[in-house]
Amino acid sequence: MAAKQSTKAKAWVLFDRIVARAAPGGMHSNPWIKSPDGQVHFEPDYNTLIQLLGVPLYLKAETQSGVPALALDVWLSYELRRAGFNSDQAWPRPVHPRILPAPVAALLKSLPNGIRATVADRLNKQASIPGVTSSSAVILGKNYLKQVDVVITDWATGPELLISTKRMDSSYGKNAPNRVEESYGDAKNLRLRHPLAALGFVFGLRSDILQKEPSVAEWLFDLLAKLGREDDAYHATCLVLMEYADDVAIANAGEEIPADGVPEPGPELDEEEDTPAPAPEFDVDRDIAQLPKVTILKGQTPEELAPSRFLAAMVTRVLGATPVNMHKEARQRRASPELR
Repeated sequence: MAAKQSTKAKAWVLFDRIVARAAPGGMHSNPWIKSPDGQVHFEPDYNTLIQLLGVPLYLKAETQSGVPALALDVWLSYELRRAGFNSDQAWPRPVHPRILPAPVAALLKSLPNGIRATVADRLNKQASIPGVTSSSAVILGKNYLKQVDVVITDWATGPELLISTKRMDSSYGKNAPNRVEESYGDAKNLRLRHPLAALGFVFGLRSDILQKEPSVAEWLFDLLAKLGREDDAYHATCLVLMEYADDVAIANAGEEIPADGVPEPGPELDEEEDTPAPAPEFDVDRDIAQLPKVTILKGQTPEELAPSRFLAAMVTRVLGATPVNMHKEARQRRASPELR
């Protein structure tokens, strides 16, 4: 009898189908837009974001499953691919394994067909291979190892982009101070070892905080903005303000369970992670059609924390810190914005 799939494995099936439909045949739209006044800006794909955010609501995924915040990670890596970084550069990848070092990906592509198929099959069937693949990225900071949610890195360059995500859907006054304090410490830890990497923080927040705890919302928005101005913290910060109905709200969505001790690199982080089982596209599309409605409140998001500004800052910093002969597709896309 087949083992029961975890909530995260079920979510990956939906996440993968959503981003695959958003980029048919692997062809991503150009996010850079040029307005009539000549201004160039990054226009995120909010339609894909609201579908991804609907997945944890549809699956009733609690915070402990990791799925609610994972929706943000999947969207950010998708936006980086829209910006011109390829699927092996931006982690998590749009296919299993989610973390695949660039040298391993290059080796796989160079192998003869028969050997390539055998190796690819092994990579795809195992949840993780110690020292080779993983479902999460762990980066050494100045003083301790830190799991980072969205990453661009290579052995030749070191980390080029590190984005941490948090999500809070309830218990705002109780948990917000802890999340901000953790994020500030993580920023300093990573920034001191990787000063050239684009370092960002994205906070997903349910919009009912504006009605239930407006003073906490004002305080939180102010602190998030300040986190993006510090010389030794994040280069940019972002707020994703989510609105959805009470009848689809996630249970136990406010309190995060901290990891025990300091994380160590290796298979221990992935032992409980099962690989997503393939499902007929018709069934997956049917599930996607039933996803709860989520709205992004762009008009109530401070401009300094807007996703468009954040993504532009992250991509621009990566390109600014690398030679012009690297990330050519990303440079070409930014230099050739679509006219609107």
